Amino acid sequence: MQKIQDAIRNIPDFPKAGIQFKDISPLLKNPLLLNKAVELLVDPFRSKKISAVAGMEARGFIFGSLAAAKLDAGFIPLRKPGKLPYKVNSSSYELEYGSASLEIHSDALSSGDRVLIVDDLIATGGTALASCELVSGLQAEVVACAFLIELDGLGGREKLRDYPVHSIIHY
Repeated sequence: MQKIQDAIRNIPDFPKAGIQFKDISPLLKNPLLLNKAVELLVDPFRSKKISAVAGMEARGFIFGSLAAAKLDAGFIPLRKPGKLPYKVNSSSYELEYGSASLEIHSDALSSGDRVLIVDDLIATGGTALASCELVSGLQAEVVACAFLIELDGLGGREKLRDYPVHSIIHY
């Protein structure tokens, strides 16, 4: 665990002053550490009959697709507006440094699907909550939310109080 944490570098004042950006690039380039991080991310969900993993653009695509492969589940991309070519459902949310929206194909999930939401990091929880709303809006079940990194004290876990939250590293 310590080796994974050591492979995440802190970039101060990015993307704006006061933000301490957690750069996962060094972790991503190390195949052994990346594999171990994904194993730790999915371990609590191996027996939960996950049918799909939803990952948020962009770093959630990395961990989400790897998690989906390990869980023998499909991968559902949650994209920024205008990136999906078919009919979409949208959800807007606030970030710690602005606002944004996510979209999902309107036929990506349905009743009976059991979904794990995955992203690299949870801070204020806006992105994750919007993701849960998109999944639930298609009548699928959000089984849990899983994150490589959780920034404690920013309220993300509290915002997701209706869902189980699993995080590997806490800052």
